[in-house]
Amino acid sequence: MTSKPYAGWDKPEIDLSGAQWQSSSRGAGDVQIAFVEGFIAMRNSGRPESPSLIFAPDEWRKFVLNARGGEFDLT
Repeated sequence: MTSKPYAGWDKPEIDLSGAQWQSSSRGAGDVQIAFVEGFIAMRNSGRPESPSLIFAPDEWRKFVLNARGGEFDLT
């Protein structure tokens, strides 16, 4: 059985092999992002082989605004 990489709901399969991954400006986080083919990919820098989350630009904007507003703060 062959498996296809999971690309997310209604998202095209994006080739991330040549992606230019960036860490936060402080370099202190475990998350990296890359801008590829008009989408934003996000991955765990500690496990880069794990699947990446793929965001459309409008989804990314909402995610960032909500993260800044503390919606995902689990502390």
